[in-house]
Amino acid sequence: MTDPVAPVDDRADVLPTAGSTPWDLLVIGGGTAGIVAAKTAAGFGASVLLVERDRTGGECLWTGCVPSKALLAAAAVAADARRAAEFGVQVDGVRVDFAAVMGHVKAAIAAIEPHDSTETLTAAGVRVSRGTARFTQPDRVDIDGRPVRFRQAVIATGSEPLLPPVTGLADADPLTSDSVWELPALPARLVVLGGASIGCELGQAFARLGSQVSVIEAAPRLLPREDPDVAAAISASLGRDGVAVITGATVTAVHRTSGADGTGEVHLAGGQRIGFDRLLIAVGRRPRSYDLGLDAAGVEVDERSYVRVDRMLRSTNRRIWAAGDVTGHPQFTHTAGVHASLAASNAVLGLRRRVELTALPRGIYTQPEAAAVGLSLADADRHGLTVRTVSHQDVDRAVTDGRTGGFTRLVLDGKGRVLGATVVGPRAGETLAELVLAVRRGLRARDLAGTIPAYPTYGSGAWDAAIADVRARLHAPGAGRAIVTLAAVRRRWMVLRDRLG
Repeated sequence: MTDPVAPVDDRADVLPTAGSTPWDLLVIGGGTAGIVAAKTAAGFGASVLLVERDRTGGECLWTGCVPSKALLAAAAVAADARRAAEFGVQVDGVRVDFAAVMGHVKAAIAAIEPHDSTETLTAAGVRVSRGTARFTQPDRVDIDGRPVRFRQAVIATGSEPLLPPVTGLADADPLTSDSVWELPALPARLVVLGGASIGCELGQAFARLGSQVSVIEAAPRLLPREDPDVAAAISASLGRDGVAVITGATVTAVHRTSGADGTGEVHLAGGQRIGFDRLLIAVGRRPRSYDLGLDAAGVEVDERSYVRVDRMLRSTNRRIWAAGDVTGHPQFTHTAGVHASLAASNAVLGLRRRVELTALPRGIYTQPEAAAVGLSLADADRHGLTVRTVSHQDVDRAVTDGRTGGFTRLVLDGKGRVLGATVVGPRAGETLAELVLAVRRGLRARDLAGTIPAYPTYGSGAWDAAIADVRARLHAPGAGRAIVTLAAVRRRWMVLRDRLG
């Protein structure tokens, strides 16, 4: 996109000199983690300086969560219009106005941007300065030539798309999840390198909007970090939308075939060539930990350049903390926000709160959506845990919506406690919410079974899975004797209660 950079207060007089009173908290980076850290600390009465080199809001607002979900929403409308006849509704001549679609995307960003703006941060008591911060000492940074001292600091510089070392790639003017929003027109042929969540989401969206899309993944299947049946469901859905899914493929070179329009070919091992009008790279992200002067501050990074932090999010410099994508923790906006609040609280209040990583939800916002938390199917097989799966063919709301291709699954231990859950279907992330709570609080299947969901909803899938587990345990060997014994005790208690009046 070509939106102007949001104005920030970059006057020299907002920055005290190195000899003056240090800031209670310096925050480097104005994305989700930085904004939450700064607001949290300011809410405690700390003096807070947030330094952002570009525009506040970060990847989530400008190039990630917000624009991608707005694009997916437009693509879903187009897809639903094409299948309207399945419901007895005739829609003729579905036409996509790509410029108007991108207008919708920009409108969504514009509506949310004020929440992350400099003005909002300033109103919350945060001083915002535009510039590039670089550590010069363990308690000092240089901001574009201006030295600044701090008592505590939070590194929240995020991540950026990774470009693989493929011959000819740089010459093909590749798009990334950062730059795809600048497209002036819908590409006739789009090749996506990378079949994880970003590649699947954008690949499906552009296919539904009218591009001929190929998604190329080096692993044997799409979404290699998810359960195989999750990957299969999404792969099948992409296929129905016309996406050519190519897995187990090694890209050997990219060859640009004409002019300045980005047209070219992807060369695969084995000789296959796939033509494109634009090429989108979605093979992962790398942390923005470079050019920060971390060595001067005594802050170590790991072998992948992520800032090393402990369970309290403190770096190897005891006065410097980190949160968000730069730490190597799961790269989700909700993780960045929660961890940033924790890091800021620990930094300015001297707390010792630790991050909780066992109940982090994750979502893939294709259609169908997929959402999961806790232990996976592979974990269950490895540890001999119980798995209860309900097909959405047996969920009435899925039947009425004509979307029965999903499922809900619970992973349970020997006591029936929910250790993991997976949902594939419409609004899976919303359905997952109570299951995240179940994993977080150690709830049992019987707790879910004893909670009545509204009917008909997709939440019935989790309820049915929980009921199936309760019934199975009641019919397990020895369970009948325990029930009879409990009933006998209850009868004796009632008799004794009656005698005592």
